[in-house]
Amino acid sequence: MQNTLLWISYDGTAYSGFQIQANAPTIQEEIEKALAVVYKQPLRINGAGRTDAGVHARGQAANFIAPFKIEPDKLPHALNSLLPNAIVITGAEEVAEGFHARFDAVGKKYSYTIDRALHPQVLWRLYSWHQPDPFDSEALKVAAGLFIGEHNFAAFQAAGSTVTDTIRTLNQVEPILKPAEQLLTLCFEGSGFLYHMVRLITGTLVRVAKGELEPAQVDLALRGLDKNAVGPTMPARGLCLEQVIYQLQSDKRTIKKG
Repeated sequence: MQNTLLWISYDGTAYSGFQIQANAPTIQEEIEKALAVVYKQPLRINGAGRTDAGVHARGQAANFIAPFKIEPDKLPHALNSLLPNAIVITGAEEVAEGFHARFDAVGKKYSYTIDRALHPQVLWRLYSWHQPDPFDSEALKVAAGLFIGEHNFAAFQAAGSTVTDTIRTLNQVEPILKPAEQLLTLCFEGSGFLYHMVRLITGTLVRVAKGELEPAQVDLALRGLDKNAVGPTMPARGLCLEQVIYQLQSDKRTIKKG
């Protein structure tokens, strides 16, 4: 038996999210189909987290228990030869017996990309949200800074979630302007994220940048005092899971890949 951690990148456009579903194509389903061929039996993977339909990933992670040992450096090549072109295993490594990709994650990084060109950039249409309106960059930075630290993000959680503990810590909420590409990337890093949290924060920050909200209203929203200053939820296609962070105490290593 071998517990193996996979690093996964994918274009989520044609998939109904990461987690397996009964009647829709998913990333997990495709990976498990490939694993079944390699190991000649069905295997179940544990993803680090769900991504919604249309969301992409550069650094998703998942672990599985293999019935026999395959050298980790050989596994990506074997799986990639069986996977659709939109899904790529970028690395694999053996981890401790009790390791779980979801429960042992100590942090995640996401990005949200906004196309700032006057007209939509066709090559970014599946990976960004087009927003050409004038932005107040300084107001955007001020509002982004308000989200850093430990907060109750209950107002920034989409309806339908069953999560009751809505306290999260964000270490980074940073807008990065790329003038040459006419793109704005919002970078998020934190201990964990609620359902649609990044997309709701992004929608809120865009409203600030467009002058529709004041940063002070964002502060009220974080304190649960102004629900009208939240969102809207931005389209899934601009969101990308950049990295899952693990601290493995058992073997004195820190995994920071993706």
